[in-house]
Formats: sequence, structure tokens, C-alpha cells
Amino acid sequence: MYYALNQGDPVALNGWAIPAATDIAFALGVISLLGRRVPISLRVFLMALAIFDDLGAIVIIAIFYTADLSVTSLVIALVAIAVLIGLNLFRVSRVSAYVVVGVILWIAVLKSGVHATLAGVILGLMIPLKDANNSQRSPLKEVEHGLHQWVALLIVPIFAFANAGVSLSGLTFESLLEPIPLGIAAGLFLGKQIGIMLFCGVAIMLGFAKLPSGASWSGFYATTILCGIGFTMSLFIASLAFEQGGISNIIMGDRLGILLGSALSAVVGFLILKMLNPAIAEGGSRSD
Repeated sequence: MYYALNQGDPVALNGWAIPAATDIAFALGVISLLGRRVPISLRVFLMALAIFDDLGAIVIIAIFYTADLSVTSLVIALVAIAVLIGLNLFRVSRVSAYVVVGVILWIAVLKSGVHATLAGVILGLMIPLKDANNSQRSPLKEVEHGLHQWVALLIVPIFAFANAGVSLSGLTFESLLEPIPLGIAAGLFLGKQIGIMLFCGVAIMLGFAKLPSGASWSGFYATTILCGIGFTMSLFIASLAFEQGGISNIIMGDRLGILLGSALSAVVGFLILKMLNPAIAEGGSRSD
């Protein structure tokens, strides 16, 4: 949808990936407002889809939003990855070992020209879930719990505060209909739900997947709408697409589109789920 609305503008096409990501924290926050009236299976589906959605967005960043590559730094990064794999294979459970190699990996990836977010994904995949010598201990969960408060209460709010500022002075209805904000909003609010419903619907009809347990088709559809909440991840991709490329005259447009598309997805998805709550809570696996 973004491409269709901006295909005549090669500069605007830099932002084609902005609607691709899902903000896990905001999406889960919205669905959690409905409490136990929403089946757990729908929450698990939303979380799983958002995780893979964001992993896909990180791959897009690594491939399409990189500077000139440094072969030396890439070699160092590959060596660091090999060391991390070795630590994992030999069941090393000391988190500090992974952190030291992870810092080296992050610096190497940063200097290589590939976006440094990829280093965090690789490091997270390499830290073992369980301690080989203590089944009650999970090194990965320890890292996750240790970082959670810092990320949720400090890093994400600072990022959102620094990147989401939109001046409302001079804002008109026509400005929301410009190709860039309209393309981003349409991609988040319409493109996401259409794509997910088509893909999942075909998979379910062909027997490759099943509707989440206890969920109706209407409840499933409402959950796909929440996947259009892009916010922080979309802002991040927008900064790579426009701000870091020296394109400052369209920054406000991309932010407007992200906020509009994310807000529509959050409000509409929440309202539909709220209206369906009695049916979802009592209707079991009913398909309507």
C-alpha cells in the first residue's frame, strides 16, 4: 500500500519498510486491558506474530538500511558469532562470557556498516535457555528479567519521547492525506490486517494451521488489527530511512502516518475485541 501511494517519488520509497514492524509492548498492552475475557491463545498468537514480525524488520534493516560495508569488521563479527556458537554448544552458562563476546560483536557489527541491532538478536539467540548444571536456572531469563525494567521504564520511554514529537501547529486534514503519512497509516492499519488474515486464513483452510484455541474468527480478526501498532519500531525504521539519510523535510509526515496508523489499529482492534468479549469468553472455539 505504501509503495502504491508513493511509487512516483524515489525519495519517499526509502520508507517502504516503515509499516512492516509491530510494537510488541504496545500491542500486548492494549490486549491486556481486556483482562481474562480475551483467550490466552490470542495473546500467544499476537506475541508470536509480533516477535517474528520484528525479527523480519531487523533483517530488513540489516539488508536494506546499511552503509558501506567494512570487510574487516564483518570478519571480526563472524569470528565473534563463531565464539558465541561455541559457547552455546559447549553449554557455557556464565552470562558474563556471552556479554563480553556480545560487546565485541556489537562494536564489529556497528563498524561493519550493518545496523548494530542485528548483534542484539544474535546474542539473544546464543544465550542458553537452561543451565546444563542446574535445571532450575535459566541464564536467558535472568538476562531478560535484569533488562526488563531498564528497557520498559527508561530506554523505550526515552526513545518514544525523543522520536515521536509531532508539532500540531499548521496541521490540516490535507496534510494527513499526503502520500507518505497516508501510505504509512494505510500500510499499518489496512495492509497488516489484510496480509495476516489472508496468509493465516489460507494456512488454516489448507490444514497447515488451526484457529487459536477458544477464539472465534471475529476475535482472531480483531487481534490481527492490533498487529498494525507499529510505533517505536516503525519510528526506528523511519529514522533510518529518512533522518539518517539527510531527508529532513518529510520527517513530520512519517511520524504523523505512524501515529495515525498505530492509533487506528489500537482503538479499532480494542473496540472490536471489547464488543466480542462475551462471545469470546463464553463461546469457546466458535467460528462466526
